[in-house]
Amino acid sequence: MSQSVDRALTLLDALGDAPLSLEQAASSLGVHKSTALRLLRTLEEHGFARRQPDLRYRIGGRVLSLAHRALEDFDVRQVAAPYLAALNARCGYTVRLAVLHDGEVLYLDEVAGPAGAEPSRIGRRAPVTDTAVGRVLLAGLPADGALTEELSDQLSDESADELAAVRRRGWAAESAEHREPVTCVAAPVAGSGGRAVAACALSAPAGLVPPAELARMVPELLCTAEAISLAYGGSPTPRWCENRCGARPAARASRTSARASAARTR
Repeated sequence: MSQSVDRALTLLDALGDAPLSLEQAASSLGVHKSTALRLLRTLEEHGFARRQPDLRYRIGGRVLSLAHRALEDFDVRQVAAPYLAALNARCGYTVRLAVLHDGEVLYLDEVAGPAGAEPSRIGRRAPVTDTAVGRVLLAGLPADGALTEELSDQLSDESADELAAVRRRGWAAESAEHREPVTCVAAPVAGSGGRAVAACALSAPAGLVPPAELARMVPELLCTAEAISLAYGGSPTPRWCENRCGARPAARASRTSARASAARTR
């Protein structure tokens, strides 16, 4: 790597931590201020840095745009797969992963429960209303974001109070998912901006598993959804596991394993 590229990348990383003055930038690189200024101006020209009114430089919008594009290409299905399998192994029920796509719920993946208990939904679509998965995904939409016409129409069928309750609680339940005799609980998987990028759900035939029994597995579901969120680049929400599983991890790096362990011992 050339020295200029190395310095530019080092400076970009430093700007990601906090805004820097010209003097601070030069000091962080161990170079003269004229060299640091040349690098900062190059980064600014390409949108990777911007100068504030106080003359300090901070990370530019181009970096955020690239990060967003990279996350869009980051396959949440691949990230979630081992966590779905682990949850299925612990609880024995069907575990599913779904996203919003073209105004509908789209099922991306699942790990089935007992053989023949439920038909596969991978690749199937469903309306967002009247389902636990749909409520979780609707509740996770940004309040000021633009909605498609299809979603706007369906949102009118879901009361604002109900979605607000789902948002506060962190999960949703449905005793007739897709108008089928299935009990389901779902929780959101959050991306880097805190928006729900997917929903993780547990389901079982209502005739075999009472809703109260499936609801007992909500702490496991919440811990799994948070583990997927962290692996996907989202921010942790300790209230899920501290309040429901009793885990109080000492450091962020160990949250996933600590909370999963706490959930298993309940």
